[in-house]
Amino acid sequence: MKLTPVAIGDLNLKIPIIQGGMGIGVSLSRLAGSVAKEGGMGIISCAQIGFSDSLFERAPFKANMKAIEEQYHAAKTIAGTGIVGFNIMCATFKYEKYVQRCVEVGADVIISGAGLPIHLPELVANSKTKIAPIVSSEKAAKVLLRTWAKRYNRTADFLVIEGPEAGGHLGFKYDGIQKAIDEMDEEVKKIVAVAKEYGEKFNCKIPVFFAGGVYDRNDIDHYLSLGCAGVQMATRFVVTEECDAPIAYKESYLNATQADIKIIKSPVGMPGRAIENEFTRTIKTKQIPITKCRSCLSRDHCDRKTIPYCITEMLLNSVTKNPNQGLVFAGSNVFKVNEITTVPLLMKELSK
Repeated sequence: MKLTPVAIGDLNLKIPIIQGGMGIGVSLSRLAGSVAKEGGMGIISCAQIGFSDSLFERAPFKANMKAIEEQYHAAKTIAGTGIVGFNIMCATFKYEKYVQRCVEVGADVIISGAGLPIHLPELVANSKTKIAPIVSSEKAAKVLLRTWAKRYNRTADFLVIEGPEAGGHLGFKYDGIQKAIDEMDEEVKKIVAVAKEYGEKFNCKIPVFFAGGVYDRNDIDHYLSLGCAGVQMATRFVVTEECDAPIAYKESYLNATQADIKIIKSPVGMPGRAIENEFTRTIKTKQIPITKCRSCLSRDHCDRKTIPYCITEMLLNSVTKNPNQGLVFAGSNVFKVNEITTVPLLMKELSK
């Protein structure tokens, strides 16, 4: 049975698959535009989005503001009428400016996590941009939607549930990840119920998308059976020809074994799932000196005196130098990928 389209306000998501935002330099215009062209939702990561601009090293914020427009329009050129948006971490330095810039350039959607985007509605007010928070628990969904309803008299256009098997930053405690995996299905049902409750309050439907460890059509069907409207996937899109990451980065995915998948400590203050390499082994025993600050995180999330490494530096290493000496985030099923494919072929496989 083919997947059915999902309405997100006045947007029509033909195939209910969101390509997750991956930074730095992994999901940019080519990948996001290609996914949107095939009927999915293409998401550009705002994390140091202007890293390849000559302006970046001396003025990273300015380079990022410039790149948001360039990457969005390049993606839309590929996508045609497809849906293209941005992922913005709440922990981002000058978060509000990033959101406002994405709205200014015409973003179809903004997905925001790594914290609760409490003020997101006021930042997109009077725009066409749809908004979705990333939540990992019923409690977070309730707190956020209740706050938005009370303060702004509005609700989410859709929700993304990020489960404990996702790549990158996780919204769970280090010692609670396995428990969360065991209990996630029940949590999904509870979050879907919260979305239904607030949808009824605002006379709309709030589609819910599940992310984290979604690998094939069986996984998609499973989350649809729990009440989700669709899924968000990231890992499988990395090993496509259209992915913006360099081939060496993609090869780190192709070469990963199940034993290589590790939970690490991130300077953001959250656990993260990554592929073990020279870098992850190094940080187990020593701190990596910070040579330069590129203002990636807010002061609440980055204390240069205590963090074990600079996350921007290590993410940049993985896409500009040697992935073995950088941070390579990946989902729990990365060990299953074994060949480069294309976005059209992958979307066809997942949606048929």
